[in-house]
Amino acid sequence: MSEILTCEALTKRYEKDKTALDGVDLHVSFGRIVGLLGPNGSGKTTLIKLMSGLLQPTSGEVRIGGFVPGVETKAMVSYLPDRPYFENWMRVKDTLDMFQDFYKDFDRPRAQVMCAALGIGEKDSVKAMSKGTREKLQLILVMSRQAMVYLLDEPIAGVDPAARDYILKTILTNYNPQGTVLISTHLISDVEQVLDEAVFLKDGLVVRHGNVDDIRETEGKTVDALFREIFRVEPAGAAAPSWTAQPVPPAPSAPAEPENAPETSGEKENDHA
Repeated sequence: MSEILTCEALTKRYEKDKTALDGVDLHVSFGRIVGLLGPNGSGKTTLIKLMSGLLQPTSGEVRIGGFVPGVETKAMVSYLPDRPYFENWMRVKDTLDMFQDFYKDFDRPRAQVMCAALGIGEKDSVKAMSKGTREKLQLILVMSRQAMVYLLDEPIAGVDPAARDYILKTILTNYNPQGTVLISTHLISDVEQVLDEAVFLKDGLVVRHGNVDDIRETEGKTVDALFREIFRVEPAGAAAPSWTAQPVPPAPSAPAEPENAPETSGEKENDHA
């Protein structure tokens, strides 16, 4: 099995006339860093919640390592939600204890080193932290797991440029290199440099999926420039852009499945739009 994540005709409706995802087909291989790109309301958070098992599809299916999200995939997936989930009474030590209790693959010494590098002490109160520090702490915990899939929902939204650089560096230097990282964002210029693949989501549809180098070569522009073109809002009465969505297959040169991969038995934006 070379694919760690697959979606087949994946559809999610919240109301009779409210479709968040509409027949999404997606195949992602081991060892890739993939950008899930789209504006607010495009379906990014819904897709990530379906992958994490927090939502159930209306139709179609999503599989992680061959499994429908559930008990078997909890040990494979490390999920960063779009909002911190710490309780105000917690101290940093409590968050470390929580992850150590819940996840066998949690590397506590690694998390402690990263916290210390930021001047975050184990006795520090979560309630007293700035929003940026809370988000960094949560990212440290998520990236300190040896997961097969990292689902990161808008990890760089709402933070300053310096914090974005730290977050991207933390992702690149701490994820399991045999695993796959899915980064949901609408801030393309900040993440383009770290991506292997880009998936463009628009109105619940995948309108483009390809290797970022192939996209740059075939389109003659950066992924960020293409994103701005696809999602450009034209003034009333203006001519529609000439660009037409043409899905590009993911690069076939993805790394082979690692020997120790699991066998096939084993909340910023509201994307309800």
